[in-house]
Amino acid sequence: MPTLIACISTGKGTWTEVTKIMQSQPWNKIFLITTTFGQENFTTRPANANLVLIDTFLDASQITEQIKKQLNNQISDFEVALNLASGSGKEHMAILEAILELGLNFRLVTLNNANQLEIMGIKR
Repeated sequence: MPTLIACISTGKGTWTEVTKIMQSQPWNKIFLITTTFGQENFTTRPANANLVLIDTFLDASQITEQIKKQLNNQISDFEVALNLASGSGKEHMAILEAILELGLNFRLVTLNNANQLEIMGIKR
């Protein structure tokens, strides 16, 4: 999975998790779904990280359209890694809907207790 999609929004300590996931392997592309606050304050992003700006005051369906518009034709992978540790339920629903409407498959990724990347559903 050379492409990572992660939400950078609300939740204490969640930005640290996303940073560690970004550093966990050499991602070809990284898309960080965030607000203008995240754009201005999340400074630990690598050069290959692209920001997908959303307005959380919009309805979930409108946020979905914002995400789809910015991700359209940007991902050539069949499957992406997805982290939803940060953000609200409305943001998560919009992200999931956008990914599905774009025809992408995904695997949820997180960090285990040893701070190593864990791909959900894959037993090692």
